[in-house]
Amino acid sequence: MNNRVQAFVRLAWAMLGWNVFVVLWGAFVRASGSGAGCGSHWPLCNGAVMPPSPTMSTIIEFTHRLTSGIALIGVAALVVWSRILFAKGHLARKAAWASLIFIIVEALLGAGLVLLAYVEKNASAGRALYLCAHLTNTLLLLATIGSCGWFARHHRWVKSRVPTLVWAAMGVALCASITGVVAALGDTIWPAVSLQEGMRQEFSKEAPLLLQLRLVHPVIASASGVFLILAALLRFRGRMKAWLLGLTVVQLAAGGLNVVLLAPVWMQILHLALAVSVWIVLAFGAMAYGSETETV
Repeated sequence: MNNRVQAFVRLAWAMLGWNVFVVLWGAFVRASGSGAGCGSHWPLCNGAVMPPSPTMSTIIEFTHRLTSGIALIGVAALVVWSRILFAKGHLARKAAWASLIFIIVEALLGAGLVLLAYVEKNASAGRALYLCAHLTNTLLLLATIGSCGWFARHHRWVKSRVPTLVWAAMGVALCASITGVVAALGDTIWPAVSLQEGMRQEFSKEAPLLLQLRLVHPVIASASGVFLILAALLRFRGRMKAWLLGLTVVQLAAGGLNVVLLAPVWMQILHLALAVSVWIVLAFGAMAYGSETETV
């Protein structure tokens, strides 16, 4: 692998790490109730390019917009560079274009949150569904950015070589993450003052559907964790197996701690970071199966 390709791979890994940071900061925006920090304006913030006399919520939201913009520029750089380095049809080049599409959709979804007022204490079903779509796009974005670096080193990939159990593990992880979004939204809108009070709210006949759905995530997540452990033992190999097993066990423990601690903001961010890490390991595990030939 020549120096230019090595540099491209390093940029892809850097962009993957940067976008993970953007995702976690976005979760902080939601958990801290700062989604309306720039008002109902987009792409401007409170009607200005640089908001004057910003509040803390404005700083938090504006920082997220800035970091998202840097992410978009970085992914665009991957596309340009991939066109220079790789021939038409190369998987790294296709992955770069896919990453650009997903990050543009990501930006539009982020704008929609503001323009549709799906922020702060909005408890509508539309917001819940919107956030589920947003997270799905986010995870696909991270997978495609990661595949830019992976396929820069491998120029053949055979989908049929990836075991069905590996694909199923990715689907299970996605479902668990989606229910986690709904649970986190419930924690933001109806924070519980105690574990007993939280359970009383959820089991109340008058509880809104979104609050009742908060109960679904622990069940789905626990079953998903068991499934991922079995998948790791049966189908994953080497470092991917070790990482998947370790992260899944830690994630299950973090989920239980999140419930006991009543979902403080820092714990929500850590919980999401572990979920994203599990997803990335699953994506690389699938790519490891499908890769055939390494470039020189």
